[in-house]
Amino acid sequence: MATDTTAVVQVPVWDRFVRIFHWGLVASFATAWLNTEHIGWWHKGAGYLALALVLARIVWGFVAPGEHARFGSFVPTPRRLWRYLGQLLRHQEPRHLGHNPAGAVMILYLLAANLVIGATGFMMTTDAFWGNELVESVHVSAVDLTLLAVAVHVAANLYGGRRHGEHLVRSMWTGRKPLSPAGHGAPADPLPGATGDRQQALHRR
Repeated sequence: MATDTTAVVQVPVWDRFVRIFHWGLVASFATAWLNTEHIGWWHKGAGYLALALVLARIVWGFVAPGEHARFGSFVPTPRRLWRYLGQLLRHQEPRHLGHNPAGAVMILYLLAANLVIGATGFMMTTDAFWGNELVESVHVSAVDLTLLAVAVHVAANLYGGRRHGEHLVRSMWTGRKPLSPAGHGAPADPLPGATGDRQQALHRR
């Protein structure tokens, strides 16, 4: 009897750098936040590490050899984002191997927010901005908004994983995702190895 093996086909999606960045940022942000009461080297060191990771990820977003790590492959146009959000509200959103349009916007926000947090944190250690209430307010507000964004990000991944029959946390650990989970059809985004013209057409529609 023929067996459908599509559900067990795993394809590489997240490269090693992206995975190290992701879990490194999780660890460094959490460490800095948990040591907020005593602004010592644990807080500062974790903050500087988070800033360095974000800067490295921005560079990687332009030079990465893998398509799913590059900004050009997942940052959506406004039209594509609004169409996806409409599909999401109707529970008709397609599955994506890489970041879906809403997830891509969240990634951009988290990168920008951590840049603001790191920059203002550093500024508060300098003579020019020591005790500056505006800089401190921006720093604290950025942290609070990022905590909220992280909660939304985690909830969205839990929803997406259940919706499309995949374990997204495990995928970010192993770097691999099922090509097509049983009963969920093919992914909406192009597969690794697709031609550049086909990738651009699919991502810009």
